[in-house]
Amino acid sequence: MPSVRPLLAVAALVAPLAMSAGLQAADDYVLGPEAKRHDGVPEGTVTKHVWDNSEVYPGTVRDYWVYVPAQYDASKPACVMVFQDGGAYVNPKGQCPVPVMFDNLIHAGDMPVTIGIFLNPGVIPPAKEGQRPRRNRSFEYDTLSDQYARFLIEEILPAVSKEYNLSDDPECRAICGASSGGICAFTVAWERPDAFRKVVSQIGSFTNIRGGHVYPAIIRKTERKPIRVALQDGSNDLDNLHGNWPLANQQMAAALRFSGYDYQFVYGDGGHNRKHGGAIFPDTMRWLWRDQVDGEK
Repeated sequence: MPSVRPLLAVAALVAPLAMSAGLQAADDYVLGPEAKRHDGVPEGTVTKHVWDNSEVYPGTVRDYWVYVPAQYDASKPACVMVFQDGGAYVNPKGQCPVPVMFDNLIHAGDMPVTIGIFLNPGVIPPAKEGQRPRRNRSFEYDTLSDQYARFLIEEILPAVSKEYNLSDDPECRAICGASSGGICAFTVAWERPDAFRKVVSQIGSFTNIRGGHVYPAIIRKTERKPIRVALQDGSNDLDNLHGNWPLANQQMAAALRFSGYDYQFVYGDGGHNRKHGGAIFPDTMRWLWRDQVDGEK
């Protein structure tokens, strides 16, 4: 059954959207106590790596980080969560400082022992000195195909698995991103629910950058897939030639509701940033991972 706790009816969202047009977003979301270090909470480790031998995205180079919680036990498969634009999420002073929040949530038993993989989008190094690298972000994130899912499944997860015991249970694999990284997260689970079944999309770009506006219609006409989806957006998100982000996310929520998905949609007055998504991230994790922790508490 779809979750209704954080859901606001789509019809009720139209008026606030209209009233907020042209106004400055309140956008006053603040991080909660889970985003701060606390005495007695063991800290996980974060290591930085470079991936420069991709066959799925040949010629690209990217940084990535691996977070391992202090509670990790190599004899037990750990859950795994992948983040697009990983440098923003791994930053302890960012708008959504995931490693700090993971430390607190895992320690409290609010989510399972989870290894985080934080991936930056690829860049193609310049051919000549003085030129700028070519960004591959939109191609990787906004394309509606299984290519990025294959990149994770065939390259990144096997590489991290050489060092750590990662679960191969799709119910224990989650993926998160913001903006184009948000639609990317949904596309990965949509294309490969055999590998990922938990999605967090913050200010997701379900607009016509590379055809992502079609998802609501596709969701309605496709047999329901075994994925759980958390959406977040705000009434002062983008409105440009690609589409209207608030309306697009409302359409996604309506389609997920119509098709009977296990989902939540948290809608506020924020803009195109991670402030709101970061403020609610701990509750998002509690909702997303509830099946994996109920038996442990």
